[in-house]
Amino acid sequence: MARTLSATRQLGPYGSWRSPITAGAIAAGVVALGQIQLDGEDVYWTELRPEESGRSVLVRRGPDRVIEDVTPPDLNVRTRVHEYGGGAYLVRAATVWFTNFSDQRLYRQDRGSPPRAISPAADLRHADFELDERRGRLYAVREDHTTGSTWPVNSIVSLDPHGSSPATTLLAGNDFYSNPRLSPSGSHLCWLTWNHPNMPWDCTELWVAEMADDGGLRAQRKVAGGAEESIFQPAWSPAGVLYFTSDRSSWWNLYRWRNDGVEPVVEVAAELGVTQWVFGSSTYAFASEDRIVCQVRSKGVAGLAVVDTKAGKLEGLELPFTAYGATVQARAGRAITIAASPAEAAAVVAVDLETGVVEVLRRSAAQAADGSYYSIPEAIEFPTEGNRTAHAFYYPPLNPDHSPPSGELPPLIVYVHGGPTSAVSNALDLSDQFWTSRGFAYLKVNYGGSTGYGREYRRRLNGRWGVVDVEDCVNAARYLVERGLADRERVAITGGSAGGYTVLRALAGTRVFKAGASHFGVTDLELLHSDTHKFESMYDQSLVGRWPQERELYRERSPIHSVDRITAAVLILQGLEDRVVPANQAELMVEALRRKGVPVAYLPFEGEQHGFRMAKSIKRSLEAELYFYSRIFGFEPADPIEPVAIENLPA
Repeated sequence: MARTLSATRQLGPYGSWRSPITAGAIAAGVVALGQIQLDGEDVYWTELRPEESGRSVLVRRGPDRVIEDVTPPDLNVRTRVHEYGGGAYLVRAATVWFTNFSDQRLYRQDRGSPPRAISPAADLRHADFELDERRGRLYAVREDHTTGSTWPVNSIVSLDPHGSSPATTLLAGNDFYSNPRLSPSGSHLCWLTWNHPNMPWDCTELWVAEMADDGGLRAQRKVAGGAEESIFQPAWSPAGVLYFTSDRSSWWNLYRWRNDGVEPVVEVAAELGVTQWVFGSSTYAFASEDRIVCQVRSKGVAGLAVVDTKAGKLEGLELPFTAYGATVQARAGRAITIAASPAEAAAVVAVDLETGVVEVLRRSAAQAADGSYYSIPEAIEFPTEGNRTAHAFYYPPLNPDHSPPSGELPPLIVYVHGGPTSAVSNALDLSDQFWTSRGFAYLKVNYGGSTGYGREYRRRLNGRWGVVDVEDCVNAARYLVERGLADRERVAITGGSAGGYTVLRALAGTRVFKAGASHFGVTDLELLHSDTHKFESMYDQSLVGRWPQERELYRERSPIHSVDRITAAVLILQGLEDRVVPANQAELMVEALRRKGVPVAYLPFEGEQHGFRMAKSIKRSLEAELYFYSRIFGFEPADPIEPVAIENLPA
C-alpha cells in the first residue's frame, strides 16, 4: 500500500496517529507459513489463510516457479493431535497424505486426482508421518479418542497408504510419541517418547528398533534422553547415522549415535533446537553426509549456519535474517526455510549455501506500508528479581507523518507471549507495527521461562508461573519508564493464552498497569487442571506445583480468586470453540469483574479456537483493543472503529 507524503508532519497525541497499517490490511493480507517439505524439484508448505476462515492450505511451487494450491477449498490441512497439531501432511513422489481438520480423517491425494479418505470415520487423529516404500506402509502418531478412557491413547501406528487394510499398532504404552523416522536403508526406526508429568522440553527419550520384514519392531533400545534431558528432532543422515539435538549441555546442541555410543557434533552456548509444541518441527537438515545446515538461536536472535560434521565446526552464514520458522530442508546446495527480519515479514526462502544468495519463494504478507513506517526493535536486557537479567525487544513509536506534542511521553503496551515455554522474536509482525505506527511504545518480553536462552533460563518458571513472568514484565515496563521512554500513567499489558494469564496476574498483583487485554487467557488454574486436553493436562505440575497436594497454591495463583485486587480496566477476548482454555474460564472472570465493579469489556468470537484464525476475528480484536485503550488512556483514534461496550467505566 503506497503512502502519500504530507508536506509537514501533523501534530497529534500518541495513539491518535493515522496509519496505513490497518487491522483490515493485516487480516486480509497476511498468511501464516508452515512446515516445508521437498519432493523432487517441488517445494511444498502450508499456508494458514485468515481470509478463508482460517483454513490451512497445502501449496506447491514447481521448478517453473508457479505456485498453486494442492488441497481443494473444502478441506483444511490441520491435525488436532495434542490440539496444537503440526506435521499434518507428507508428500512423496507427487502423492500427498494429510489430515483434514473438520473430520480428522487421513486423506490420500494423488496428483491429478481428488483426495479420498483412507482412515475410518472415527475420532482417530494422525500426525507426523513417515513412508516405508519397501514395506508399503505409512507410519504415524495416532491419538485415539474412541476408547472411552479419560484420556485419548497415543501410539505409533502402521497404516496402509491406500487405506485398503486396517492399521496395526507398532508402539504403545507411553503417554506420548513423536518423530517416527525410518533409516535410509529401511532397517531401523527411531522415535521420541515421554510420559506425564513431563513436557517434551523437560524429559524425552530417543529409541531405536530394528525393522522386521513383516513390518514389526525388534531389539528396541534407548539411545539417549531421560530425566533432565530433552531430545529434539532425531534424523538419519544419508549414510544412516542417527543425529539429534539434546540439551544435556544446558543448550540444545547437535549429537549423533554411532558405534553404539553418543558423541557431540557441535556444542556451543546457543540453541540448535526449539520447544516441541507442534509436530513436524525441524531446525537442521542434511545438505550432504558431511554438511548440515542448521538454525542457531542466541539471546532471542537467530541465524543460519553450516556444520562440518567431520570437523565439528559451525560456521554462520551472512544473511539479512534474524528469525526463522522451525522448518528447514536442504537440496542441491540450498537451504529452504522460513525467514524474517525486523524489516521483512516471514517468507519461504531458498539460500545458496556457498554464495549466501537468497531467493524469495513466497512472502507471508503483502507490503502494508513502506519501510519508513516500521519501528525497528532494540534488544534490551534489564534487571529483575533475584539479581537476575531478563530480555525483551523494545519498539519505539514511529510514523513519518506525525509528531507528538512537546513533552508528551507515549503510552506503552507490554506484550506477553504464550506457552509459557515459548519466545518472541524481532521478526517484522504487522500486528506490532499496528501499534507503533499509531504512537504506542511496544515491548515484547522474553521473561524467565522463555526459550532461546538455555535450559537454566527456561527452567526459571518451574514452580513459579504467575510470579517470575509477572516480575519480569513489571520490571521491563519500569525499565522503559525510568529511561523516559514511556508514560508511567499509561502502561498496558496484553497477551494470549498463558500470556493472558500473566496479564491477569499482573493486574491483580501490581499497580504498574492501568489496563490489560487478555486473549483467551487462563483465569482459574484449578479449572484448567480439570478441564483441558491430555498434552497439557500435567503441565501445571511443573509450572505451579503438585496436584492435589498443593491445591491451595493453585487457588492463590488463579486470577479468578484475586479479582478483589484488580483495579485496572480489563478487556477479555475469547474463542467460543477453544479446547485448550475453554470459554467458561473467560466467562467466569468477566462475571467476577462485573460484580467487583472493575471496568471490563468482553468479546466472544464464534467459530474461533485457541488463537484467532479468521480475518474478521483478527480485524475485530485489533480494533477493539485500540478502542479500549483509547477510552482508558484518553485519546481519539484516527479512524472510525466499532465501539466496545466497557462496563463500569466512569463517565
